[in-house]
Amino acid sequence: MGGTAVLEGSEAMKSPVPAGSAPKRRGERQSVQVIARAASIMRALERNPDGLSLGEIAKLVDLSRSTVQRIVDALDRENLVLASSTGRGVRLGPALIRLAKAARLELREMARATMEALSQETGETVDLCLADNEKVVFVEQVAGTHRLTAVSGVGESFALHCSANGKAILAAYDEARLARLKKKMKLTRQTATTITSWPVLEKELDQIRKTGVAHDREENSEGISAIAVALKGPDGQLAAISMPVPTSRFEESEAALVRALVHHCNALQERVGR
Repeated sequence: MGGTAVLEGSEAMKSPVPAGSAPKRRGERQSVQVIARAASIMRALERNPDGLSLGEIAKLVDLSRSTVQRIVDALDRENLVLASSTGRGVRLGPALIRLAKAARLELREMARATMEALSQETGETVDLCLADNEKVVFVEQVAGTHRLTAVSGVGESFALHCSANGKAILAAYDEARLARLKKKMKLTRQTATTITSWPVLEKELDQIRKTGVAHDREENSEGISAIAVALKGPDGQLAAISMPVPTSRFEESEAALVRALVHHCNALQERVGR
């Protein structure tokens, strides 16, 4: 056999490790960890716009005070945080405003993938609407795959009080904005089931706030029902994703459609930010 050594078992599978590769990988992992910790700190400050002390931050993000101090010092050098005018430690800094402007993310862009996934899962048409005074305007749509579908063109508008997307947005308005609308918005009848009374509509809006889902049961168009969930865009603008469905099919698939819509919209809202 001569002097050749034969390795068996796991030893035969091992390859030489290049010098310095292990420390490099550890350094990469540590860098990623620092970025994640910095993001956690900035999110804590986002939820507390008046500022937080280093100790308060440490408790919220579950890090040592010394670690928080090092990260905050680095963020401060980049103007991503600054000293709070209230004397409560630090708050988010002005550099974030420039970054946000540079991102210019539109809800329509962010919602497209969610709408496509929702339509593919259910076979139904999925719409994105934005609020515009006393109506909602369709700005994006993914058409359904069923032979019989409900479709409204991009650019069309519906009244707030008799559409699922409109009622979802109404339910998301604060009391002051809703009070201003009540003074000027007419609850015009569109079909036999349109709500034309503010007390009745307000009762339904309370229910929407509890469930997070608005319904249109042939209130805008006969033969068409719909469900919708309100969203808040990165710029604070209110929108709604809705699913219009022929009533004949809606009655048997409502529960499954509601589950799918809520699931996808909640995931999208998490990505957009609350």
